[in-house]
Amino acid sequence: MKTRKRTYINIRRNRWILAVPGIIMAGMLLIMSCPPVYSGKGILEGGVTIGPLSPVERPGFETPVPAGIFDSRKINIYDEKGKKLVAEVDIQQIDKKAEGAFSVQLSPGKYLVDINHLGIDSSGDVPETVEIYSGKKTLLNIDIDTGIR
Repeated sequence: MKTRKRTYINIRRNRWILAVPGIIMAGMLLIMSCPPVYSGKGILEGGVTIGPLSPVERPGFETPVPAGIFDSRKINIYDEKGKKLVAEVDIQQIDKKAEGAFSVQLSPGKYLVDINHLGIDSSGDVPETVEIYSGKKTLLNIDIDTGIR
């Protein structure tokens, strides 16, 4: 009888040993399947193109892009009425091209987005009112016209 009892105890103990990793895996899967917790902020992001860069741009010929073309250009984020500057966002140049991108975390709400209008820069895409939602991304692409003709 002692042998059977030991076998029973060993089998019972082995079940727990096998069950514990299964319980841990189930818990990890449950945690990983939950949506990420955000700090209550949302993200405004987008692509930025700039041009023309020279008075004559020939088809099939890529105009050289001056280094740091985006350094002095900024994306300005104002409160909904456009009175108070909330953030000034840098544009990150992509692969030495006349293309860039920006991204900024903002509290939920409505904002007015514009560029800093360096020289005669203009854009038909801004000013634009955007709404930011907690934990969500809002996309706004901007094409900057340098005015070079």
